[in-house]
Amino acid sequence: MTGFLNESVPFLDLKSMSAEIADDVLPAWRQMFLEGQFVGGPPVEIFEAEWAEYCGTEHAIGVANGTDALLLTLRALGIGPGDEVVCPTNTFVATAEAIVLAGAVPRFADVSPDTLLLTPATLRAAVTPQTRAVLVVHLYGQMPDMDGIAAVAAEAGLLIVEDAAQAHGATWRGRRAGSFGAAGCFSFYPGKNLGAAGDAGAVVTDDAELAERLRVLRNHGRSGGSHHSHTMVGTNSRLDTLQAVVLSAKLRRLEGWNVLRRALMDQYREGLAGTAVRFVEVAPDATSVHHLAVVRVPQRAQVQQELGRLGIATGIHYPVPCHQCPAFIEYAREPLPVAEAAADEILSLPLSPHMSLDQVSRVCTALREVLEGLQPMAEVRHVV
Repeated sequence: MTGFLNESVPFLDLKSMSAEIADDVLPAWRQMFLEGQFVGGPPVEIFEAEWAEYCGTEHAIGVANGTDALLLTLRALGIGPGDEVVCPTNTFVATAEAIVLAGAVPRFADVSPDTLLLTPATLRAAVTPQTRAVLVVHLYGQMPDMDGIAAVAAEAGLLIVEDAAQAHGATWRGRRAGSFGAAGCFSFYPGKNLGAAGDAGAVVTDDAELAERLRVLRNHGRSGGSHHSHTMVGTNSRLDTLQAVVLSAKLRRLEGWNVLRRALMDQYREGLAGTAVRFVEVAPDATSVHHLAVVRVPQRAQVQQELGRLGIATGIHYPVPCHQCPAFIEYAREPLPVAEAAADEILSLPLSPHMSLDQVSRVCTALREVLEGLQPMAEVRHVV
């Protein structure tokens, strides 16, 4: 492959995304600075209305970040001490953090070996008499079987909360992420499909009372439009005006960017066909927005190291399931073999909407070369 990888391939290209929206954002930021409106105001209200409409919900409540979106939603739903909340173990720790910070107990569930998502069966296996809710994670940009999960939740009397932090625009049977449960929680961390210029988040819901409780909780418990009437113990989790301007500009491009992500994933599948690479599958009724390009490979540590040597940046999402993390080990009740096995194999390849097909080809060529050069595990053990 001499001469082919003359340039490195970054894991994520945020500079190109920012450059595309600069002409929209910079004049609006200038106006914001001149007017002195930094928290709340029309830009936040406009984005909240746009995001609710996009998700197909009645309300959107902007908050400071995705973790707060989860935590405040659980609090607003009255979930706390004595309650259990089911969530898949293969998720970013914020999912489990929010449950514990709300005072509840996480019940970790295993996932499908094909999609690496929660299933109706793994949800049912995790439910106990103390379970109040399920926090469904739309991992890597894809939604799980929401019809089956809703049926199990209804049977067990569970609330559904969607952790849609990686699924901006994803659908299940044509219905958007965030619109299925009592509420849908989003992160707008810069690397997300819809990313801010810093931390930001939102909750979407059709429940007007829940939306109002969230607005109160995010603003120090203030209610009724009064600055000094604090009716709940809240916190400071407001969406900055600066971030709302960025999010509105990017939202106008989100669908197009998601189309590009799907095209790049198709190129990856074509370029890596016939190799030992195993892709995370997309369910027939789901439309993924491919927040991450996740594959499973043998000898992951060696593969990642060799790709790095060839200039290919990669990631792992996530190397340790939550039930094996020191912070949450006290909540581990049993082995979760599918998630545990996947954690040793998953590798996230470069992916962003401004990535070129030539860059995808370079990644595929490099990965093919690395896989062909791997020693069989028996030989590796013999050498050691």
